[in-house]
Amino acid sequence: MSQDTYSEAVNTARKYYNSTDADRFYFSIWGGEDIHIGIYGEPEEDIKLASRRTVQTMASRLEDLGPQSKVLDMGAGFGGAARFLAKNFGCKVTALNLSPVQNLRNRQMNKEQELEHLVEVVEASFEEVPYPDESFDFIWSQDAILHSGDRKKVMAEVKRLLKPGGRFVFTDPMAADNCPDGVLQPIYDRIHLETLGSPKFYKDILEELGLRFVEFKENTGHLVNHYARILQETETREAELGKVVSRDYIDNMKKGLMHWVKGGEKGHLAWGIFNFQKD
Repeated sequence: MSQDTYSEAVNTARKYYNSTDADRFYFSIWGGEDIHIGIYGEPEEDIKLASRRTVQTMASRLEDLGPQSKVLDMGAGFGGAARFLAKNFGCKVTALNLSPVQNLRNRQMNKEQELEHLVEVVEASFEEVPYPDESFDFIWSQDAILHSGDRKKVMAEVKRLLKPGGRFVFTDPMAADNCPDGVLQPIYDRIHLETLGSPKFYKDILEELGLRFVEFKENTGHLVNHYARILQETETREAELGKVVSRDYIDNMKKGLMHWVKGGEKGHLAWGIFNFQKD
């Protein structure tokens, strides 16, 4: 799929994550493979450990995952979850991601860890996945679907791509179901979106599409903790980061992180692990 055929929202996310500043910041601050919200054992815990715990927790929800399984990771980033699943369960994972810069890191780490035979990196948008109907046993996504300008289309793709009996497990930073109008505008402005999804939105649209709701494990406190830790780490390592990341990027990132922390503390945001099944 060429860049010209991506939606405006997807192109915006692609341009952002392709930037040298974003690549270096995420790789440095998150600690390498996982660039998503962590689940924290302690408030001051290492970001890398907390981020990996999210992957482990999500994987524990998928009882039948094994060597026979075909998994699609929608918005795979650097591919940390894909490698974890391949390494621990022997499954074949398609790591779908729109950023060539992130995909290059992903392929390099797959090669270093000798997982190229199990993890395939594909540059594409999750709004139009280039695979036939019923191609996957499991679909996985972490904190990526917010970047779509048409989340209903992404959910329809999930239904199309899952085999009967297949499972969809995902996380996404969301607006709380009772979020007042307008209060999240600073966050929307920073990530160039008009809205976020909400727990009710995802549950309603997926059930409308015919998927069965299994579980929503609400963990919004970890969203607040995570963005606070990222902000703390950014400030602590600011001089070091300034050698590889532009000053404007660091300043804008700090402002953006504070918006996420404040939004979560005020109860305007939601985050957790969703689990659905296609019967």
